[in-house]
Amino acid sequence: MVKSITQESIDPNGKDTRDMTLLVITPDFPDERNRYIGSIYVKDQIEHLKGFFKKIIVICPVLVSLRIVQNDRYCTDYHYDNVSVYYPRCFFIPRMVPLMGYKRKLDFDFRCHAVLKCIRKHNIHFDLVHAHFTLPSGHCADVLKGKYQVPYVITANEDSGWLQEEIDLADPRVEHAWANADQIMTINRHEIAKLHHYNPRTISVPYGFVQQYSPLDMHACRDTLHIPHDAKVLFTFGILQKRKGLEYLIEAMNIIRETRNDVQCYIGGKAQYEKSYEDFLVQRVKELNLEDRVHFLGFMHAQDIPLWLNACDFFVLPSLEEGFGIAQIEALACGKPVIATKNSGSMDILTDPDVGLLCERADSGDFARGIIAAIARTWDREKIVAFAGKYRGDTVAQIIVSVYRDVIARNL
Repeated sequence: MVKSITQESIDPNGKDTRDMTLLVITPDFPDERNRYIGSIYVKDQIEHLKGFFKKIIVICPVLVSLRIVQNDRYCTDYHYDNVSVYYPRCFFIPRMVPLMGYKRKLDFDFRCHAVLKCIRKHNIHFDLVHAHFTLPSGHCADVLKGKYQVPYVITANEDSGWLQEEIDLADPRVEHAWANADQIMTINRHEIAKLHHYNPRTISVPYGFVQQYSPLDMHACRDTLHIPHDAKVLFTFGILQKRKGLEYLIEAMNIIRETRNDVQCYIGGKAQYEKSYEDFLVQRVKELNLEDRVHFLGFMHAQDIPLWLNACDFFVLPSLEEGFGIAQIEALACGKPVIATKNSGSMDILTDPDVGLLCERADSGDFARGIIAAIARTWDREKIVAFAGKYRGDTVAQIIVSVYRDVIARNL
């Protein structure tokens, strides 16, 4: 049966995991000081899961780049509480690099070998594997299941476009990883049907936000950030890549200034592999003479994001593709309405018109109309915060642990 899982469906009598070790495999993970914040939602999730296990091991293979790429520069093994994080170096061709066909890239991807080598090197023993993303993590987990007879779950973090790419590969490594998984969790309900075809044990479990995202005084936050109190402030952040659709936000700002002089837009984040796209955005702002209205903030430290979310009037997300868009629930947790496009992640979250608006994708005119309409109406901050409550990190962690317990019980 295709379904979403909720807190009400948790089995309180499931197998206790507190004497077990969870192995998490992920293609991205923040360094100890969060100078590199790729897939920080995985680290946040572990923060809420660590109390349910004796130990959690994280293995995140990193591309050897002579320290050119950020994670190769900053990421070294570290330990905290009952969590150990390992970054074995290896070679692979990043998905964002348009070199050779995607399918051919798999033949040059040695991350699974790096995971196996790391397990042997550190004599790691584990009871359950949680793989984030199908490639390479789901494939690695499938290999580990065959070698160690340990069950695994996959969180399919992929957005709809990325997931469709993997389906179109028709590669046995991908298909077997899905079919052999003891449980698949999608991050939005729209992708369940695609993976249910490969594995009926497919459900939807969202991301959760951490405690630091909560309402703060807007004016105090603006004073700290030197933002005028009378401005209408739009804010967005993330890795600057083409699927984020930020050019349409910039063009929407060009339309908005025809009727409003008080709207300011702040864009946080840096490019990881698509530096040319970041350059394109900066140039587009110059071409439209929007330097006084659109501001690039550069790399965002994790501790600064709640301040910006509380300082803004609206969080905006013009993404062409978004598997979930965790920044949306972080904004909602701060009581901020979200203006987003009709991507699968945003449509899954913004189900109540009282917490945000959905606009057409790749349509700067419709995005501008959405922003103007949002500014014109009154929003209930308390209702928005209450709506976000179902995405609390501790609530979602209990749901995930119930999945783990069920998987373990089925494999006894």
